Amino acid sequence: MSDYVLPAGTAGHDEFEVDVSPQRAGWTYSGLRVATLAAGSSTTVETGEYEYLVLPLEGSWRVEVDGRTTELAGRRTIWGQVTDYFFLPRGTTAVVTAVSGGRVGLPYALASEDLEPRYCPVDEVTVELRGADYLCRQASSYSVGNALHTSRLLVVEVITPGGCWSSYPPHKHDEEGPDEHELEEIYYFQIKGNEYGPGMALHATYGTADRPISVAAKIGTGDVALVPHGRHGPCAAAPGYDLYYLNVMAGPGGAEWKSVDDPEYTWLRGTYETGTMDPRLPYQVDENVDDIQADPKN
Repeated sequence: MSDYVLPAGTAGHDEFEVDVSPQRAGWTYSGLRVATLAAGSSTTVETGEYEYLVLPLEGSWRVEVDGRTTELAGRRTIWGQVTDYFFLPRGTTAVVTAVSGGRVGLPYALASEDLEPRYCPVDEVTVELRGADYLCRQASSYSVGNALHTSRLLVVEVITPGGCWSSYPPHKHDEEGPDEHELEEIYYFQIKGNEYGPGMALHATYGTADRPISVAAKIGTGDVALVPHGRHGPCAAAPGYDLYYLNVMAGPGGAEWKSVDDPEYTWLRGTYETGTMDPRLPYQVDENVDDIQADPKN
């Protein structure tokens, strides 16, 4: 794979199935860890100079900070459910315990403010349906334009039904301007497989003339894509296989998401007004499917 796509199972860390530090990514601001823990097992988070979210992907969790314990109801599945979560500021030590067993995401960013630990209820998550026709997706914002204030950390989840494209039109956010904010970005992928196989998706990033980059990768569950700069998109969900990704973004400025489209493709936004939303959205939870995958390498 490309240097900008990290295959599942290559975290290089026994505790985490995903462990993308700014140092490993070759940049400065954004990072992500993902751990799968059995019921009763814990991981300790030392935030240092970074701010974190404790974001349940599956299961319920407990967060202990400064002698206080907070229960996170969490969720059974990423497929159609959102979750409560917890914000950890810099200079904090937290113990995160799996109550039911499951997977937890720990997105983080180099912090610029001293803030307070904060429980974030599920009703603060902003869920939007975007696009039309074959460009439909569902976005759930955990620290993008919602009630939680972070100094730099931006986190959003996207579900793309099979056969649809998201992160499209291709866009970039690698320099400062009136309509653009410099942000490093991480994509963490999951694909809803079936009895025929695990499924796949495609991800692309391409550069400008003065900052070339070229990524066109087949994506599977647990893979991570790094976007240091350049236009990214599409993320294309193969027909028959729904696609989930967790985006983590941060940059030298504040926690604000602004991007500019590739002008060759921005006309597609004009089709949203006359197109129709995919009938599979809002995404419906399949109560008969257990989505916890303890080993992303399988």
